[in-house]
Amino acid sequence: MKTIIFRLILLIIISPILFSCNQPDKVRIIFDTDANNELDDQFALMYLLANGSSFDVEGVTVNATKSGGDIREHYDEAQRVMQLAFSYDKVPLFKGADGSFEEISSTLDDANYDGKAAVDFIVKEANERNRNDLVVLAVGKLTNVALALKKDPSIASKMKVVWLGSNYPKPGEYNQDNDTVSMNYILNTKVPFEMVTVRYGEPSGTDAVRVTQAEINTRMPGMGPKTTKPITGRHGGEFTTFGDYAVSLFEHIDYHGDPPSRALFDLVSVAILKNPNWGEIKEIPAPILIDNQWVERPENSRKIALWENFNRDAVINDFYLSLSNYRIVKPKL
Repeated sequence: MKTIIFRLILLIIISPILFSCNQPDKVRIIFDTDANNELDDQFALMYLLANGSSFDVEGVTVNATKSGGDIREHYDEAQRVMQLAFSYDKVPLFKGADGSFEEISSTLDDANYDGKAAVDFIVKEANERNRNDLVVLAVGKLTNVALALKKDPSIASKMKVVWLGSNYPKPGEYNQDNDTVSMNYILNTKVPFEMVTVRYGEPSGTDAVRVTQAEINTRMPGMGPKTTKPITGRHGGEFTTFGDYAVSLFEHIDYHGDPPSRALFDLVSVAILKNPNWGEIKEIPAPILIDNQWVERPENSRKIALWENFNRDAVINDFYLSLSNYRIVKPKL
């Protein structure tokens, strides 16, 4: 009898330890976004914040691209989504670069250079070596990330950059074109770099992960946490759930294709960090962009990872599931 009691007590003591050891580590992440550009950033940010069992969100940094206004407007849009996810004032939000890497990189010793708050935050978090290495998920231009690497090159060995951008191996793409110099700078560093391809009009890129307005109008109303204090949306109106705000965003956007639809590019980059099986990844020698054309460097010892061929249904269905059974990320402040 004493032996049985002893074994039960031992089981009670060690079970939590064994359970903890079997739990996968959360992805420690900074989300770098041009939040006010269109609408996929908002979907990606909400998806990230609703997956607290998968992600440890250290903070959100914003940058300004040519659409969506200045840095304040991108900050405000990120704030709206974070308020709807009960995360504003709990997860840090920082203003990053209005300008380009080329314009800012020579000013990094100035007291208040463009993008300082976001850049300093990335550097600080990358140097926090007492936890899992950092993933910087960039879904806009790469200015903030490149500036952080220039300011403190040592962080290249302490973090990984996952970037939603590029039509590689074809030229063009919005995030890439907003600051090609920052992208080339990162391609020539040693930081682990994964490129989540866009590939407009092709089935192999995130452009193929699409939803129609009718689908959003059917699935999204009322989804997500419900706030007691409504937010005022980008296009006016008041909203207490992200689902209702999503319907508004889809009312003020252009559509493409047959049937008319919108790609949720940035959402895919969060999804493949949650479940890598929802895309295909391969390693390639790091190319370089010259005169808006990709130049291969087959002898380059510097390798990067390329993501393509995404499982559209798995990604979209998990987004809906995450908003129906949300687990908001834990506060960082």
